[in-house]
Amino acid sequence: MDNQLELLKKMTDCNAPSGFELPMTKLMQQLFDELNIESIRDNTGSIFGMRKAESEHSVLLLGHLDEIGFMVTDITDKGFIKFTNLGYWSPIVMTSQKVTIHTKERDIRGVIGGKPPHVLNAEERNKVSLEHMFIDIGTASKEETINAGIKIGDCITPYSEFEVMENPNYLLAKAFDNRFGCALVYEVLRDVKQPKINLYSGAVTQEETMSRGAKTAANKVRPSLAIAMDVCFDALTPGMEKEGNALMGSGPVIILSDAWNIGHVSFRHYIQDVAEREGINIQFDHLTGGYTDAGHVAQSNEGVPAVTIAVPTRYIHSNVSMMHRGDYQEAVKLMTAVVEGLNDEVVEKIINQTY
Repeated sequence: MDNQLELLKKMTDCNAPSGFELPMTKLMQQLFDELNIESIRDNTGSIFGMRKAESEHSVLLLGHLDEIGFMVTDITDKGFIKFTNLGYWSPIVMTSQKVTIHTKERDIRGVIGGKPPHVLNAEERNKVSLEHMFIDIGTASKEETINAGIKIGDCITPYSEFEVMENPNYLLAKAFDNRFGCALVYEVLRDVKQPKINLYSGAVTQEETMSRGAKTAANKVRPSLAIAMDVCFDALTPGMEKEGNALMGSGPVIILSDAWNIGHVSFRHYIQDVAEREGINIQFDHLTGGYTDAGHVAQSNEGVPAVTIAVPTRYIHSNVSMMHRGDYQEAVKLMTAVVEGLNDEVVEKIINQTY
């Protein structure tokens, strides 16, 4: 496994759902330290590596540290664990999936259970509800579950291993949403050694729970420009042909608009020019119901020109996700070239919408 795959594996293997991002904050800090890069953090755990320049302007590249997960809310008399979402899951994909419960002392494997289909009536078959689910860690009583170390408030993550698929361009793992973004901003920070404007490259907390970390991070950094990294849908997936325009394997995607943000037009034009100059194929899509961190950053301070760059990803918000390595690599190439091309004059044109 080469260094890039090792990085993606390390990122996706890390267990850090919304509100419990400390393991990812520590991992990013370790990576920045290995580059001998100065970093800053806000009080939620959002973290950015910095490369300084003789400029009053700065660009913020942000992935998000968190993944979707669960949290323990109750333990039944029979020892089963009740839970709630941290971020949105479709209940349809939850039952019979392995999970890991992260206690203060150790990790404990469990499985999400529910009634067998044989005993479900017609109404129950057509209605899958979180309130009827539970996690089974293989104990016989509440006392036994508590003695195992489970406490109310413990976080839970999907259990899924990083794998290279039959076509080695296809990668399977949990949490590509948004650990690919964390890996990407690290690679850009590693490779852009002398930016012409200040570079803040890192990731924020709690994107999956209303993008809370983007607010505090934007106030901490106060960037001139910002690019959020996130996933989008893959229209090649069966049944998704009419749900979007982005195709896995066809390159990175500029998100034109989402529920919270319209991509800044001048900044988008600059990114398109860079892509054309570098020979990078880019795609365009829009999210009618979702959002990214770009929205809260764009509304911070006095307003920040912000754009979202995505890669098409299958099976998001489930226990596994699939990404095309070529899309990731082209996104790294694009973001590296975008940052290297930014200088005070270009930033001023983007801000004044004269680019």
